[in-house]
Amino acid sequence: MDVMPRSNRSRRQGGETSPKARGGRAAKWQQAAVEREAGGADQLEHLRDGWRRTEVRRGISYTVQPIAAARAVKAYVCPACQNPVEAGTAHVVVWRAEGILGDEQALAARRHWHNHCWRMA
Repeated sequence: MDVMPRSNRSRRQGGETSPKARGGRAAKWQQAAVEREAGGADQLEHLRDGWRRTEVRRGISYTVQPIAAARAVKAYVCPACQNPVEAGTAHVVVWRAEGILGDEQALAARRHWHNHCWRMA
């Protein structure tokens, strides 16, 4: 069985790859690198925010999710002090871990607390 050697010539018409095409590939590679790095930064931010955890207060289990200041884009009213949790303020989101009416209802009843208000509750 005869095997033909692989050709090193481009299959494109004209033979050579144009500098514009080479630049396009380089730009795509650079864009992919930027996107990978941004994804890593997002993961790092998630780690810095803290992980969702379960805490027990007065015999009731609550799910607590920390929110970093950079991710806080809306204002809420803290249920403990009735003062606003301003956009750009680090805080926690709290909901009942074992909702009586199910997980969806418990999640819908979540509240945004100031960090210090939740610690004092």
